[in-house]
Amino acid sequence: MSRRDMSYTAALAVVTIIFFTWGGLTSLNDVLIPHLKAVFQMNYAQSMLIQSTFFGAYFLMSLPASKVVAKFGYKNSIVIGLIVAAIGAAMFFPAARIPSYPLFLGALFVLASGITLLQVSANPYISLLGDPAGAPSRLNLAQALNSLGTTVFPYVIGPLILSGTVLTLDELAAKPVAEQIAYRAHEAASVQMPYMIIAGCLLLLAVFVYTMRIPSLVEATESADPVHHSFTEVLSQKHLFFGVIAIFVYVGAEVSIGSFLINYISAPEIANLDHAIASKYLAYYWGGAMVGRFIGAALLRVADARKLLALFAVAVIALLAVTMSTKGSVAMYAVLSIGLFNSIMFPTIFTIAIERLGPMTSKASSLLIMGIVGGAVIPLAQGALSDVIGVQHSFVIPLVCYVFIVWYGLSGSRIRAGQGQHTSTQASGVMH
Repeated sequence: MSRRDMSYTAALAVVTIIFFTWGGLTSLNDVLIPHLKAVFQMNYAQSMLIQSTFFGAYFLMSLPASKVVAKFGYKNSIVIGLIVAAIGAAMFFPAARIPSYPLFLGALFVLASGITLLQVSANPYISLLGDPAGAPSRLNLAQALNSLGTTVFPYVIGPLILSGTVLTLDELAAKPVAEQIAYRAHEAASVQMPYMIIAGCLLLLAVFVYTMRIPSLVEATESADPVHHSFTEVLSQKHLFFGVIAIFVYVGAEVSIGSFLINYISAPEIANLDHAIASKYLAYYWGGAMVGRFIGAALLRVADARKLLALFAVAVIALLAVTMSTKGSVAMYAVLSIGLFNSIMFPTIFTIAIERLGPMTSKASSLLIMGIVGGAVIPLAQGALSDVIGVQHSFVIPLVCYVFIVWYGLSGSRIRAGQGQHTSTQASGVMH
C-alpha cells in the first residue's frame, strides 16, 4: 500500500457508500414492478421481465466486468461502474416520456450493467482489505449498509413513484382511448424526477471515489498473476462451483420474495393495503436484512460462518412455510421477517466461496456475480407459477432454493483436500 493511500479502515468506509447506493437502486425494482404492471396492464409473468432484464445483465456483463477490473484495477472499475449506472438511470427520462416498456427495460439493463461492475470490483475488494479470517465479517458489515439503502430508497422514493391512482384493466378499458394514453403517460412520468436525481448523485459519487486515495490492491488482480488461470480451472474449485449455484438460488429467492411483497401483502386475505402504503412495508423486509447483517457481522467474529449460514436458511424455510399456510397479519409478518435471516447469506456465501483463491479471486468474483442471474430466472418462474396457483402458494419456489443453501453451508462449501492450497500463500500476501 502506498504511503499516500488511505488506511484499510478509511477505504472500507468509502466503499461501503457504494454498497448503500446499489442496494437502494436494486430495491427500487420492487416498486417499479407494481407501478409498471399497472401502467402497461401486464400480468405477473410479464412484469417480472423487470427483474429478468435487470439481473440478466449480471449474467451477460460479469465476464466483461472482470476484464475491466483486470485492466483498470478495483478503484477505477468502481468509478466506471458508477458512471455506467448513472447513464442507465438517466435513460428513464426518455423511457417515461414516450412511454415505452421496452425502453424501461433497456434503461434497467444499462443501470444493472454498471451495478454488475460495482459488484465484481467492490465485493472482493472489501474481502481483500485486511485479515482473510475477518473477510465474512467485513463483507457483512458492508452489506449492512447495502441493506440500509434497500430500506431507505423504497420508503422515501417508493411513495413518489406509486402516488397515482391505480386503475384496473376494466376501469382503464372503459375510458376513451385518449384518456387511456394520457393515464399511462402521467403514471409513467412519475419515475422521471426520482431517477434523474439518482443519475446526478451517481455521477457525484463517481467523482468522490475517484478523488479518494483508496488502496488499489493491483497485486490481487489477474494482471499481477504470472500464471494464467482459465475459468474452467477456477470452477474446478468445488467450494466455488457450488458457491456460484448458492448465489444463484439465494439471489433468485431473495429478489423473488421482494418482487411479490407489495402485491402479496396488498391482497384482501393478507393485509388489504393499497400499493403506496404497502411499499412502505418493504422497509421491514430490507430493514430486517440490515439489522441482521449488523448482528451477523458480530456473530461471525465468534461463530462458524458455514454453520451460521445453514441455520439462517433453516429459519427462512420455516417462515416461508408459515406464510404459505396462514392468512392475515401472521402471513404478512412471517414473509417480512425473512429479511432478517436473509441478511448474512450473500456476503457469507461470497467470502467462503472465494476463500484461498489468491489471484484467481477476480475471476471467481465474476463467476459469483454471474450467479446473480438467479434474480432474473427465479422471479420469472415464480411469476408464471403465481399466475396459475396464486402468489401465496408460489412461494414454494424460493423455499426449495433455501434447502440448497442449507446443504451448501453444511457440506458444499467445505474446501476439499488439495484445493485452494496452491494460491493460499499468494493470497495471504495480498490480504494482510
